[in-house]
Amino acid sequence: MSRRNALRLAGVAGSAIAAPAALAGCGTAAGAAGDGTLRVAQTADPTTLDPHKQGDMVSMNVLINIFDTLTTRDVRGRLAARLATSWEARSRTVWRFRLRKGVHFHNGERFDAEAVKFSIERVLDPKTRSPIVELRYVTSVSVVDRYTVDVHTKLHDPILPAKLSLFGGVVVPPKYIAEAGDAAFARRPVGTGPYRFESFRRDRQLELSANRRHFHGRPGADRLVFRPLPNPASALAALQSDEVDLVTGLTPDAARQLSGYAGVELENHPGIRTAYLNIDTSAGPLRDRRVRQALNHAVDVPLLIKAVLDGKAREVPAMIPHGSVGFDESVEPFRRSVRTAKQLLADAGHPDGISTTLAASNTDGQVAEAIAGLLDRAGIRARVDLLDPGTFSARLTSDNRQALGPLYLAASTVWTLDGSSMLQSNVRSDRRQSRWRSKEADRLVDAEELSMDPDDRQRAFTALQRLMKTEAPFVPLYQQDNILARTTRVRWTPIINGSLAMEGAEVKPR
Repeated sequence: MSRRNALRLAGVAGSAIAAPAALAGCGTAAGAAGDGTLRVAQTADPTTLDPHKQGDMVSMNVLINIFDTLTTRDVRGRLAARLATSWEARSRTVWRFRLRKGVHFHNGERFDAEAVKFSIERVLDPKTRSPIVELRYVTSVSVVDRYTVDVHTKLHDPILPAKLSLFGGVVVPPKYIAEAGDAAFARRPVGTGPYRFESFRRDRQLELSANRRHFHGRPGADRLVFRPLPNPASALAALQSDEVDLVTGLTPDAARQLSGYAGVELENHPGIRTAYLNIDTSAGPLRDRRVRQALNHAVDVPLLIKAVLDGKAREVPAMIPHGSVGFDESVEPFRRSVRTAKQLLADAGHPDGISTTLAASNTDGQVAEAIAGLLDRAGIRARVDLLDPGTFSARLTSDNRQALGPLYLAASTVWTLDGSSMLQSNVRSDRRQSRWRSKEADRLVDAEELSMDPDDRQRAFTALQRLMKTEAPFVPLYQQDNILARTTRVRWTPIINGSLAMEGAEVKPR
């Protein structure tokens, strides 16, 4: 089936991203003529260079190259040592981490247990105003000896080591911050990472240089440059005109535009970012489980993946993505059937269908329109309400659970590779984005979040996925591949969590 015919079947004509035109006024990126410079395009600049005062992947993608975390993910997605060499749960409320010796910050300051204590407690300090929420159960850190720390929690947190693989696990230099202050630290950050900060010209580029004394050895590029290119057209034009070497986070439509260009190679790798529809189960027709089940039968996810995502995604049966802790392959997705959807609507007292609203960020407009087309075939008339990304994000994270209307399209990065991260805000009834009240779901969330036994956690995850299949408070959709375009001089394999840790990228001489 051709993409156009598939979109017609879905009841929507896909709006292609405009073909990239010549990029005027770009200038030449610093180091463009140098053999060892790697130039990476992102959609925006980091919001801040203070790692504890940001909570978005665009910022983290830069900072993960300047700073190290206590744990990390390897290219296979496995949790691995970084600044911590080992860890263990000493009790229900104490995790012990043993630390790497001989590591120094870029300014020569020694990395040790005091730096870890300072860093984690800085995240927790209300004065920092950190948006990082993953360490909600942590109360304090105690120094056991120079290279051992105990992290204390008020409740058992079985995935704390995974939570320290990105945002909350970044270690910063206590003495430098004490002497320079937070503002100076944000202007000129100092970490232990594979690259050192050099300069930052907002809206133009951020430059890093190789840390030749990094404990993993010298990174693959002499210099690393990040450039903010806010839309796919400008990013692809920059790639074609040799302004950048690597463009990441591409949509399938944008990637398709580069197919066949000489000197440009396209790659897609398994990803974990998971898309879904969140349903307000508290009011209107969507209070009825049969109506929510009808939505799940009507949204033909395999067709959506084929028609709109160019096959570069994988169906998610019950919110928890493949490759994450808690996924159960025995849980099957809904059977896609317009007839079944219509019958369920009729049984719920809506033989002529229903009308509703589907909110989405305008960056996801094509997917939202296609979903509306699929729903329409079953008599579910969903008006698409597209919002600018800032407005959508503000409403999503507000205290008003109805701010995005009865139905909205969202996605989670699931960067911890644990099902708890996917469910933590969406399921338990007292959480910010939950629009479903179920005492049994609350009990199962507590079981998977707090149990020390991995088998008990898996049983809770399995039961929760089966309950969500029955009650249908969401329409699980897909996890999208990590799609990148690069020049032939670059070799790099992204991590499944999608972060731009460029330490292992190889750059061939020009």
